[in-house]
Formats: sequence, structure tokens, C-alpha cells
Amino acid sequence: MARVTTRGGDKGYTGLLGAERVPKYDARIEALGLVDEATSALGLARASASEERVRGAILGFQQTLYRLMAELATTPEAAAKANLGRIETGDVESLEKLADELKREVEIGNRFIIPGESVSGATVDLARTIVRRAERHLVRMAHAGEIDNPEVLRYLNRLSDVLFVLARYVERGHTREVS
Repeated sequence: MARVTTRGGDKGYTGLLGAERVPKYDARIEALGLVDEATSALGLARASASEERVRGAILGFQQTLYRLMAELATTPEAAAKANLGRIETGDVESLEKLADELKREVEIGNRFIIPGESVSGATVDLARTIVRRAERHLVRMAHAGEIDNPEVLRYLNRLSDVLFVLARYVERGHTREVS
């Protein structure tokens, strides 16, 4: 049986990948929680999506965010030993390519969008806002010198852009009740 309760965090510390333990309020742990929240919100969006193309894209985002979490949860020393896959330029480029494809299929007007034309679109918009919150926290960490991979910030920035476009794609054909 999987061991869920370890009691290792009962005193307010948690482990990173490797041997290091940090307080549960550590910026890295907060970042992991925010990205995990984004991944869960994307799970809700995937579960509510009816199109396989949308479900597949969202699953890919979730898988990449798991790699991002592994990168965040690993000290530089442990990362060198573990040979974990880092977020790379190619990850960002794949988001840009998908955004371009979707924008060819759905009009993105020059106006503010109020989410909620469909449950599925609203869940994608919710995930987008959570990704933005995670991005803001990680920017703070990067500016403090706690993140050394600029592709992490670029990935989250592009992911939120793609999610905006994806929500509009999901909602195409719905009548806009509000402008």
C-alpha cells in the first residue's frame, strides 16, 4: 500500500528531491504548491473538455508542469546527480506553435473577455489565472536569484497565453452574452 502519511512534515519541514529539508513556507515549496494547483486546475479543464485535441493539449501541459515541479524541487547539486529534464527552449516553442495554430482557427478580438460562456472554457480560464499566479511567484524568485533557468518563466508566460487562446477555441460558436 502506498504510504501517504509519513509524519515527516509534522514539525513544519518538508523534503526536496535529494536529502535537503526546508520549511514548508520556503519560496520553493510555495512555488511547487502554486504549480501543483495549476496542474490540478488543468485537470479540471481536461475533464470538462469534450474535444480530444483540447484534452491532449492540456495533458501535455500537465506533463510539462510535472517536469517543471521536479526542476523546482531539486537543489542544483541534486539535479546534477539526478539528470532531471529541465524546461527548455523547445518547450516554449511548442506552446508558441500551438498558439499560432489555434489563432488561425478562432478569432481573438481586441476586447476584454469575461469568462463563462461555457463550463469548459471557464475551467481553462481558471487554470490560466492560476498559472499567472504561479508565474508571478516564480518571477519574484528569479529576481531574488533563486531560479537560474529563464525558460521556466518563459514557459509559464507562454502557457498562460496559450490557455487564453485555448479558452476562446473551446468557446468558439458560443454567443457572447457580455462584451
